[in-house]
Amino acid sequence: MDELLAGLRAVAEITRLRILFALSHGEMNVTELTQVLGQSQPRVSRHLKLMAEAGLITRHKEGNWVLFRQREQGMGGALSRALVEMLPGHDDQLKGDLARLEQIRGQRQDAAAAYFAANAESWQELRSLHVHEEEVEAAFLAMLGDAHFDTVVDLGTGTGRILELLNGKATHLWGIDQSRDMLAIARAKLEATSLKNAQVRQGDIYALPFADSTADLISIHQVLHFLDDPQRALMEARRILKPGGKMIVVDFAPHELEDLRAAHAHRRLGISAEQMSSYLARAGLTLSEHRVLPPPWLKSGTGLTVSLWLASAPATKVQPAALSKARQQ
Repeated sequence: MDELLAGLRAVAEITRLRILFALSHGEMNVTELTQVLGQSQPRVSRHLKLMAEAGLITRHKEGNWVLFRQREQGMGGALSRALVEMLPGHDDQLKGDLARLEQIRGQRQDAAAAYFAANAESWQELRSLHVHEEEVEAAFLAMLGDAHFDTVVDLGTGTGRILELLNGKATHLWGIDQSRDMLAIARAKLEATSLKNAQVRQGDIYALPFADSTADLISIHQVLHFLDDPQRALMEARRILKPGGKMIVVDFAPHELEDLRAAHAHRRLGISAEQMSSYLARAGLTLSEHRVLPPPWLKSGTGLTVSLWLASAPATKVQPAALSKARQQ
């Protein structure tokens, strides 16, 4: 009851209702909210602070940005959703807010498109070396079967494609990436497709912003070959995986295309089945399936084989000492 009353008191002001309305359309930073509301940053920041303390919205720091989002869970989340649903859609002030919000979203998408256009040539060159993405995605989904997951975490989410792909198989979707440029693309795509159950966050794959045993499924799609220490990344991913949870990894098989180091910042030229089996075992995971997709026929005779691995955590929680022992092997 106290939480409900605190939320009602915190939202009893027109600007705060407008903020809830804006955040119901997606997460925003303070600067964007000042543009929507036409108010000063100190005033908007004060409203946001009070609403966050009352549990109506959540805040997340990403580099120099602080991103705000309508709370999804708990009494505060239920109250914020109910209040937004009761707001009059014909209200002129809310219509103006929505128009400015759409303008900001358009600017985001334009910036994302410009970044993609600047890098598209090199990406297309790489895509031509391996089997079509549609075939990789079909194999990816086939390995997961009909299972539905509560919480999915996609590491190195890039443009957020895996979040789109898994939308129908998950209740909550999280994408983690260190690149803010990539996250800008991902956010624009998620907004364009209205994936309200998906969020992306800037984060370090070696120090994930999640508590132990958070995720039912972790996906790592074409990420490990960029890393200095794939084993460490898999250990950290294992930490946030629930007992009985699954991990699916997609990467290139070993190859000799040295140009990919300079052109695409690849740290390693693929990962062998033996090496991946060792990585997974040390992380305390059991490999259940391994699929191999050969490259398309190329006149040059060279191409990239794509491998997919599906592994699972023990159904009972591994004691810290046992996992520590596995890490030292």
